[in-house]
Amino acid sequence: MVGSTRTARPARAHASRKPSVIRFIRNEGGSLVVFGLFIFVLMLMVGGLSVDLMRYEAERSRIQNTADRASLAAASMRQELEPEAVVADYFARAGLSAYLDDTIVDEGLNYRNVRALTTTNVHTFFMPLMGIDALTSSGAGAAEERITNVEIALVLDISGSMQNTPSRITNLKSAADEFVRKILEDDDDNRISISLVPYNGQVNIGPDLTQVFNITHQHSTPNVYCVDLPPSVYDALVMSSSTPMEQTAWADSFSSVSTSNSYQSPQAPNTANVWCPAVANNYVRPLSNNISALRSQIASLQAIGATSIDAGLRWGLTLIDPASRGAVSQLVSLGAVPAHFAGRPFDWDDPEVLKVVVLMTDGEHFAEERINTDYKSGLSPIWRSSGDNRYSIYHASWSGSSKYWVPHRNDGYGEWRSSAWNSGSGAYQMTWVEVWQRLRVKYVAWQLYARALGTSSSTRTSVYNTWVGNFRSLANISDMNARLNQLCTLAKAQNVVIFGIAFEAPQNGADVIRACASANRFYDVQGLQINTAFRQIRAQISSLRLTQ
Repeated sequence: MVGSTRTARPARAHASRKPSVIRFIRNEGGSLVVFGLFIFVLMLMVGGLSVDLMRYEAERSRIQNTADRASLAAASMRQELEPEAVVADYFARAGLSAYLDDTIVDEGLNYRNVRALTTTNVHTFFMPLMGIDALTSSGAGAAEERITNVEIALVLDISGSMQNTPSRITNLKSAADEFVRKILEDDDDNRISISLVPYNGQVNIGPDLTQVFNITHQHSTPNVYCVDLPPSVYDALVMSSSTPMEQTAWADSFSSVSTSNSYQSPQAPNTANVWCPAVANNYVRPLSNNISALRSQIASLQAIGATSIDAGLRWGLTLIDPASRGAVSQLVSLGAVPAHFAGRPFDWDDPEVLKVVVLMTDGEHFAEERINTDYKSGLSPIWRSSGDNRYSIYHASWSGSSKYWVPHRNDGYGEWRSSAWNSGSGAYQMTWVEVWQRLRVKYVAWQLYARALGTSSSTRTSVYNTWVGNFRSLANISDMNARLNQLCTLAKAQNVVIFGIAFEAPQNGADVIRACASANRFYDVQGLQINTAFRQIRAQISSLRLTQ
């Protein structure tokens, strides 16, 4: 019986332990502690990851900024130190020399490209829990200064309104002088050419350009070399030097005269109102980098005349147009352009060339007037007494023998050259060139035509208007605006950079310049702000380009 008891006890003990295991398994007490420990470790890892990443990014940014600054400084072609030394010095001063791997320099005659190669290596504090002991990446800072072959057309308004407020022409001269001096002073390799194109109601291209373009109806009026551009030259960028173009007559077709039915003494042209003022200082200067010559001419520019922005831009673009290369070659042979600019203007798509137009005005288009072809050259029907400066005109349409109208006698005369009223020193038949040199267009229309052919106030007015129209043509301002816009569009399509400056200009003038300028290249300025505009333009032309 005792033995049976001993064998039964282990069975009871095993039976008593089984419920305890089950209770232990089913007991959920303390499970949140385990979960909380798991979450804590996870948060620690995530927080540590953020800290390590922020430390890495801060260091990477510091290294990248140093690389950018170093490469910019080293790429400057005015930098006399070795580019590698410049980059190394920047990193040393920043305490980052350990991160600079290499400096790669690519340079030629007109450019320098500098790349600073770096490695960012940041030891981590928390990421080793994930098996990451350091964060590493490669980077580079790169900059390039490329002194390209720059062709600049400086198209400046020198119309009379620039003189009406004397500070305008003074401020323009100061700004343009500094622009030329600063942009050319470091151009030791003759990479930059500047064509100075002053314009008013016309563009006085000077005797040299007159020789290399096909200019017809030339006359010998001193210092007068403007050209009546045909409308076709505004339809394309190319203005061929072989295209026939008439020389502008030196004539005052603008000034008014008395239209009373009585004799008025001869009225000479108002030199401020002729469409091509005889001012040699206002000649176009093609392709120059002669600082002293450019500065001297800018200082001597004379504000006079009307405003034809379209003509100014037409000649400015012509002097950077590769189609003008033959003309420039002739100018080189004439000594008007330096020999080192032979072969210019370069092609539009030449990657080593920057073509720039600086177009400035203080006004707006003023309807251009020009003498019509039939009255530019040859003999006129007008006679002049060289003794007393009196005139007569032969009207072939008159019947009978009295075919000469003599204004100061208020009647016709059978033979004007008769000694009956001539002072005795003789008379001669005038050319149209001399007529316009001595008399206003409207004086001729009234005194020699309207008073001779009109029979009443209304018919005299009609004859006067007819002959003013016969003598000269008047441009439409909207056509001038359209021509300008067409040229601007064509030029920008060839990647010409157009900087537009409206200098105290009226709204219409500012609007056409704004429309012409390249994107973000328009300046609407007052007073001394024109200096700032030219400085900013110069800075953009000469700027470094951060390439990476």
